[in-house]
Amino acid sequence: MQTSSDRHEYPAHWEADVVLRDGGTARIRPITVDDAERLVSFYEQVSDESKYYRFFAPYPRLSAKDVHRFTHHDFVDRVGLAATIGGEFIATVRYDRIGADGTPASAPADEAEVAFLVQDAHQGRGVASALLEHIGAVARERGIRRFAAEVLPANNKMIKVFTDAGYTQKRSFEDGVVRLEFGLEPTDRSMAVQYAREQRAEARSVQRLLAPGSVAVVGAGRAPGGVGRSVLDNLRDTGFTGRLYAVNKALGEGEEELGGVAAFRSVRDIDGPVDLAVVAVPAERVPEIVTECGEHGVQGLVVVSAGYAESGPDGRERQRALVRQARSYGMRIIGPNAFGVINTSPDVRLNASLAPEMPRPGRIGLFAQSGAIGIALLSRLHRRGGGVTGVTGVSTFVSSGNRADVSGNDVLQYWYEDPDTDVALMYLESIGNPRKFTRLARRTAAAKPLVVVQGARHGAGPRGHAVRATRLPHATVSALLRQAGVIRVDTITELVDTGLLLARQPLPAGPRVAILGNSESLGLLTYDACLAEGLRPHRPLDLTTAASAADFHAALSHALADDTNDAVVVTAIPAVGEGSVGDAALAQALRSAAAATPSKPVLVVHVELGGLAEALSAATSTAPQTPQPRADTTPAPPPRPDTA
Repeated sequence: MQTSSDRHEYPAHWEADVVLRDGGTARIRPITVDDAERLVSFYEQVSDESKYYRFFAPYPRLSAKDVHRFTHHDFVDRVGLAATIGGEFIATVRYDRIGADGTPASAPADEAEVAFLVQDAHQGRGVASALLEHIGAVARERGIRRFAAEVLPANNKMIKVFTDAGYTQKRSFEDGVVRLEFGLEPTDRSMAVQYAREQRAEARSVQRLLAPGSVAVVGAGRAPGGVGRSVLDNLRDTGFTGRLYAVNKALGEGEEELGGVAAFRSVRDIDGPVDLAVVAVPAERVPEIVTECGEHGVQGLVVVSAGYAESGPDGRERQRALVRQARSYGMRIIGPNAFGVINTSPDVRLNASLAPEMPRPGRIGLFAQSGAIGIALLSRLHRRGGGVTGVTGVSTFVSSGNRADVSGNDVLQYWYEDPDTDVALMYLESIGNPRKFTRLARRTAAAKPLVVVQGARHGAGPRGHAVRATRLPHATVSALLRQAGVIRVDTITELVDTGLLLARQPLPAGPRVAILGNSESLGLLTYDACLAEGLRPHRPLDLTTAASAADFHAALSHALADDTNDAVVVTAIPAVGEGSVGDAALAQALRSAAAATPSKPVLVVHVELGGLAEALSAATSTAPQTPQPRADTTPAPPPRPDTA
């Protein structure tokens, strides 16, 4: 971009992409002399009322002098910023440094007058609030400590923008004008306001991707198979509740359907809005598709196409260009090189992914930076979750691929306020902004359990990720996660096991743990593991290898009824000899005992009992029956275990 500056070069570091209140995006950048035509066009689209509020008088058009003034800045004493979508202005803000008498001044004067103008079509989207945050940061960088603004009393929207910003403020009224003065040093309240705005905006942007009213699959082939056609078939077969379209530029004359779905040669040809586009075309064609989507008003993209940063330097530049292009139209991107997204809500039923089966609906949110790991997690949750729909199934799933735009931070913002997600599971290979991730993780973990497994712990992160691999030592990252209240595990098996435990079981009231089972050695290992995690385990109760299902039921019932136990761990190994307990019988006995005291968690640790996990997970249409103990093997009620 060509620029002109009296005293400073164009400050490129002031450019930023922001997420707005409704989940759309805009680009904020300094205004330069090259923006004269954009400024005039922008002003022509502003209502007479908004112009009156800005200039305190009828002001139908900008004069040549106005245009010169509003596009020539020295980026020190006079600064103008614009919010743009598709390269066009939707809002502007400027400050002019003033002295104690209110006239133009230079440093060391530390006060400036600030004024906004937002197109009426974009008012209410949080544009002015975002601009205020950015112009405030610019002003602090240039040595300005206070802003002053004069606002007409009827301009309630702008008064609210200043009032809600959270800065320490002084208000006066003179000559029919409200004068607001406020310091720019961040306060606890202003930071809280900024974080709240960020949370609402980023959560809404993810919601638009996960709950679209209409989806177009661009690159869906005529024949089954292939990436695009697979996504289209998955959306159709799992009963997506919105409008579904297929896009294939090679469609012949008269071809109006693909796989029973309305088909078009271009996104532009679709008669109606498209909320989400799944892009599955070669990388060299993606820019053309992004332009079509942007001009059609598509809100977000899932780019499953490969050939980006994971392929080398040229691909990395293609990836940067992809994000810039999508953001210029106000769209967010999942991907590129993404596996896709899933939302099991019955109101949505979105399977915009390469997963051939829709996961069971449930309360577990799942985020994976790796498509392969995502497949494994979905498969394991499906097997281990059994038929317990509504508890151990999946609420939403996001596989971010190269995460050039939407990242785990954005998904955390969404899960924090999502009423359908009770437990959040994340597989991370890199953390681009550890400070922000820790802040968001701490807040999320305070509301619902957050479990994380970190791959690439020793710095060899995936080549395709848009950010550098986390350079902090693994021990430091682990400490940060622990301090944030995150449950960190080492493997995807532990991730699934922990997620299922948290989804099914209540949280313990304290650290006291009862341990019982049919293996003394396994009980002692469990005892040591509890001590290592800071718990207070009681001495393990050994039921011996001859224990029956009834013995397990009696011991577990007694342990749960004991007020000195906050949780119970049951250990089990294959029994030997005549009448050995089977997986199904043991599972039924344990479920029956646990159901009698639902306020305490029960964890079962087993070795070489392949069917036990599935039997424990299986849904039952009737309540399990309490087994009757065998007279010759039932132990007496166990004594209360000693406190360790």
